[in-house]
Amino acid sequence: MNGRTYIVAELSANHGHKLETALETVRAAAAAGADAIKIQTYTADTITIDCDSPDFIVQGTSLWDKRKLYDLYTEAFTPWEWHKAIFEEARKAGLDCFSTPFDKSAVDFLESLGNPIYKIASFEITDIPLIRYVASKRKPMIISTGIATMEDISLAVNACRAEGNEDLTLLKCTSAYPAPVDKANLATMCDYPGRFGVRAGLSDHTEGSEVALAAVALGAEVVEKHFILDRSIGGPDAAFSMEKDEFAAMCTAIRNVEKAIGCVHYPSESEHIEGRQFSRSLYVTADMKKGDVISEENVRSIRPGFGLHPKYLPAIIGKRVCRDLAKGTRFSLDFIED
Repeated sequence: MNGRTYIVAELSANHGHKLETALETVRAAAAAGADAIKIQTYTADTITIDCDSPDFIVQGTSLWDKRKLYDLYTEAFTPWEWHKAIFEEARKAGLDCFSTPFDKSAVDFLESLGNPIYKIASFEITDIPLIRYVASKRKPMIISTGIATMEDISLAVNACRAEGNEDLTLLKCTSAYPAPVDKANLATMCDYPGRFGVRAGLSDHTEGSEVALAAVALGAEVVEKHFILDRSIGGPDAAFSMEKDEFAAMCTAIRNVEKAIGCVHYPSESEHIEGRQFSRSLYVTADMKKGDVISEENVRSIRPGFGLHPKYLPAIIGKRVCRDLAKGTRFSLDFIED
């Protein structure tokens, strides 16, 4: 993270269980302008159990309704034997590659690969033992807050700090797929640095790039979006994932927003300000003879800006000029009679 918004392309389940698709997605994310590609490290057995009871059946979501959790995660997981190849492909493409672990065995496995950053998913923010174990590795941590209460966030942040890990970024997230724009609540993101003493960013499940751009304008240091080569690949996350052209357009727009934000700058030398010549200044607006009294009829504040500053007008009204002055002359204090 180098002072500009860190753009993360989330690979997630968008590989159709084909390694070459995953590797091509890495290359496409780099070409689109991402800074990093993120994967997820779990198996169906490390994240849930194979059980048909109602607790383990998704209820009330438009994308995954009535799906058994075990089946959903079997479809969505990224095989662990692919991880090394994905990390290497990202390195070749100039991308950071990091992962979201879902249990301690995933953390240990990722450590063996030199995983540089750890992401905690929204639904794992309540797993304090897992968060403490991840934090103990003393790597930068990014934590999504999609389903979290304020207490959940405080517990997670404090768990990291208890392990001596202060390198924390909270991502405002709305855990709906896709997420409605009016539920983004980016003002909450803006509250994170002051309230929790962390960096802030966005994990965005809305369609389009408007929310991401707004987040950048509000100071997001990280923006994460799901990325897919082609939504026709299908899969659990395809519907709310960005294709390459969409992602590239977002990246370009984010960089333009950053340029527009710029820095705090108050010019001190007016002659170096572009367009300054079209500002107001004092000019002689009617021919004057030596000894004439200055009035609002013969000296006025008008465009352009090459004459005397308008702030002097009240002070010179009623005084006399010491020479003849033609209409259109830039007024000067030297013209005032002693």
